[in-house]
Amino acid sequence: MRLSASLVLYNNDPNDFGAAIASYLDGSDGTLTVIDNSPAPLTHPLFADGRVKYVFAGENLGFGRGHNRALEMIGSRSDVHLLLNPDVVFGTEVLPALLDFLHKHPEAGAVMPSIRYRDGSLQRLCKLLPTPVDLLLRRFVPIAALRRRINHRYELHCLPQSAPTAVPSLSGCFLLVRTQALIAIGGFDERFFMYMEDVDLVRRIGDRWSTMYEPRVAVTHGYAKASYSDPRLRAAHIRSALIYFKKWGFMVDRTRRDRNRATLGRLHRQP
Repeated sequence: MRLSASLVLYNNDPNDFGAAIASYLDGSDGTLTVIDNSPAPLTHPLFADGRVKYVFAGENLGFGRGHNRALEMIGSRSDVHLLLNPDVVFGTEVLPALLDFLHKHPEAGAVMPSIRYRDGSLQRLCKLLPTPVDLLLRRFVPIAALRRRINHRYELHCLPQSAPTAVPSLSGCFLLVRTQALIAIGGFDERFFMYMEDVDLVRRIGDRWSTMYEPRVAVTHGYAKASYSDPRLRAAHIRSALIYFKKWGFMVDRTRRDRNRATLGRLHRQP
């Protein structure tokens, strides 16, 4: 399988994105397209590597549009594409394992490994398709017990960590996707400038292929949750949520209902 990857930057720490690039180059023979949305060009010695193509956008394209720009440049020269965040690091075993998974599971359109904090604890990035309650109220409801109850269901706390499972919503921080799937669905919806673009993307991949969680390999993700502390980013997150629910439905969303019920049913039947 021909592998490609894309990395979108915006004023990121070179120590962070340099480690992400090094992880990718050490763990694969694929190419990497770096889209730099920063006000001024960032620099790093690895930009000179023959497998890295650095592109200074000259404007802030946003996350999804930046990755779409990379995909347009890659075209048909790829079978599998990695969406990579600049604050992710991983071992050389990760990409071969995930590529092997996709080879053995042709019905799978995308696969995500276990995502870990730097202390090794699990990030709950496997989720149901969100309802307005899941996405908005759980952050603001003052009753801790109710927040925990919402999170336990929405974040699939009962998900097994020893075997692959189909999950309706995966994170775009480290997502391996069949390139034909990305082309078939038209890439990211560019109405999402930041936040929710990966929820929308994985949902649309799930219309035609399965979207899988493979917990037997893991990567480390910085995951600052900046929108929880920065009012401007919180507002951007809420705007993206409103775009998402306007697109798919606030209260009535049959696809959400059916996929979430099927997911919870499978998990409740597990031994």
